[in-house]
Amino acid sequence: MPAETAAQYCVWMAFPVSGYTLGDDTASADEARRTWAAVANAIAEFEPVRMVVDPQERVVAARYLSAEIEVLEAPLDDSWMRDIGPSFVQGDDGQLGAVDWIFNGWGAQSWATWGKDAQIGRFVAAASGADEISSMLVQEGGGFHVDGEGTALVTQTVQLDPGRNPYADRARVEAELARTIGVTHTIWLPRGLTRDQQRYGTRGHIDMVATFAEPGVVLLHVQNNPAHPDYAITREVRGVLEVARDAAGRTLRIIELPAPATLTDEEGFVDYNYVNHLVVNGGVVACSFGEVDADRAAEDILAAAYPGRRVVAVDARPLFARGGGIHCITQQQPSMSV
Repeated sequence: MPAETAAQYCVWMAFPVSGYTLGDDTASADEARRTWAAVANAIAEFEPVRMVVDPQERVVAARYLSAEIEVLEAPLDDSWMRDIGPSFVQGDDGQLGAVDWIFNGWGAQSWATWGKDAQIGRFVAAASGADEISSMLVQEGGGFHVDGEGTALVTQTVQLDPGRNPYADRARVEAELARTIGVTHTIWLPRGLTRDQQRYGTRGHIDMVATFAEPGVVLLHVQNNPAHPDYAITREVRGVLEVARDAAGRTLRIIELPAPATLTDEEGFVDYNYVNHLVVNGGVVACSFGEVDADRAAEDILAAAYPGRRVVAVDARPLFARGGGIHCITQQQPSMSV
């Protein structure tokens, strides 16, 4: 699987559908649609966007999306393309593949529905012209990050979640990651963020915690306020990364991305972080949280970590209020090398 920094052909997304994403009133629905569209329109400054839209949302989606965004229709339960879509890979001959993981609503959670979303990996694979690679592993694209050179970051609470893979152990997970996305070395982090462990969370997706800026370099979310429970978690994660090595045997250089100052919302401790960004051709689409100093500092760190790419920020608070961020609603398709 190529690193996210590799050349991309397009980015896939899914437009919001009825349910908790749109909420119970027109203002909430408008906020969700505007935010998904803002992310899509930001990406479209750099490369094509292909948006999967539920047939019932086709008319309303046209009012929010720019004309240059391609729309494909398919039934949807939800709108987190990183998790319901396939993970794209390339063969040695440059042929595009798409790994279709099993999706079961983030571990068969009682509030989730996933009958339609479980078919999106296959739908996107076919629409992209990729060779479909089926997997019996239950996981989502937000549950791992790769460096493009054989290293993966994962969390123990996702791949080893009894609600996802009750009979799996590390060896079985690593063997499947090797077979499907070419991983030769896996770094297991203990857990994800506090909010993500609660009822409507994913039980610890890595893309809220850490990512590769390049091979050997990790961007790490850090909570610096001891009043937040993620203060201890992010230090525990850093301790694991400090002694880890990647597939090439390198120790990791860690670049910290400090959390914004906001600690809570009406639901409790927030999981606001700047790690949940998307790298695109020539750019980075970053989360912002309405905090000028913190947002600007994060943009500067991202610009330095990804030299030559322009950072564009989108207010991600409506996404985080619904359970995710910019990386969670997007899935990159790499350009074929030959």
